[in-house]
Amino acid sequence: MSIQTAVSAHRRAGTALAAAVAVAGLATGCGGSAKASTGGSTTASSAPVPLVVYSAQGYDKAMVTAFQKATGIPTKLVDDSTGPLLARVQAERGNPQWGVLWVDGDEAFASMDQAGMLVKGFEPNVRLNAAGQAVVPADKSYVPTGLTVTAALVYDASKTPNPPTSWQELLTPAWKGQVGMNDPSVSGPTYPFVAGMFAQLGGTSQGEAFYSGLKSNGLHVFQTNGDTLHALQTGQIKVALIQSSAGLATGTKNHNIKTAYLPKVTSLPSVIGIDAKASAKEQSEAEQFASFVLSAQGQQVMLTGDQNGDSLYWPIVQGVSPQAALPALSSVPAQAIDPKTWGPQEGTINTWFTDTIVH
Repeated sequence: MSIQTAVSAHRRAGTALAAAVAVAGLATGCGGSAKASTGGSTTASSAPVPLVVYSAQGYDKAMVTAFQKATGIPTKLVDDSTGPLLARVQAERGNPQWGVLWVDGDEAFASMDQAGMLVKGFEPNVRLNAAGQAVVPADKSYVPTGLTVTAALVYDASKTPNPPTSWQELLTPAWKGQVGMNDPSVSGPTYPFVAGMFAQLGGTSQGEAFYSGLKSNGLHVFQTNGDTLHALQTGQIKVALIQSSAGLATGTKNHNIKTAYLPKVTSLPSVIGIDAKASAKEQSEAEQFASFVLSAQGQQVMLTGDQNGDSLYWPIVQGVSPQAALPALSSVPAQAIDPKTWGPQEGTINTWFTDTIVH
């Protein structure tokens, strides 16, 4: 796989410890009530204060640069993978140092919302398509900015001309020892895949039975997209279950690598949250940032800022088209799961997966 793809995969994956810290922190609530130190007044004023953006998106540097140029608002980017960023947000919860958090997956944001950590009631003034509307929270406590899906089925068509066409087919002898996926305790986009399977199969016991069946059929569990794709490309497995953008990015380099979508895959929104303890001025700037991301100019940045990586997403703004490598979203059998149901269960389900499936 390409270095760029490997870097993108590494950036997306947090550490198991960081993810555990994040989930534990979310469960404990907000902590103190100190305001963030933003270098400015806690009331809205004419002078801008620095907007601090915590982000795990491949196009975030390009976006911050474009936003600052367009608005004149001084903007500081803290770029890291999802797990460490969530852990950092929790470590700072008594005195947050961020204004915007921008990562994939809305489960953590739902937990942060329940803990009172996010600004509620804000939504940029744009028209979203149906897929985008489906992932807007009722209390408008975070802002979806685009969609990928998890888990896509990625395979080498030159070696596997007839890939599986259903989830249940993965449990058959034909695919024994041939399926790989990421560890949800390590890989940010993988927990929503696991939760999505639990949801569509009918609940916890049914979901556990499915993954136990995969393990019995020789499932390989790797840490990140890069590891799973390497196993696919070296012939260790024939099917990789990973985030759609990672599969599509690999396919742009090796045209034998194809990405398919079994019924159903789970929508994985990229999401912006705004710190509820930031000054009024920084909150206003954060709202401007979210609105800029969903503007025509911002969407162009998202589509071009990481062309062989995170830019391979489906836009949720009406009238904005994805890159040519993506099929029409209407052709993808996707579901949106309730993050308020599945977010609080992340720690428990990941622990079960580690103890039962990984080991």
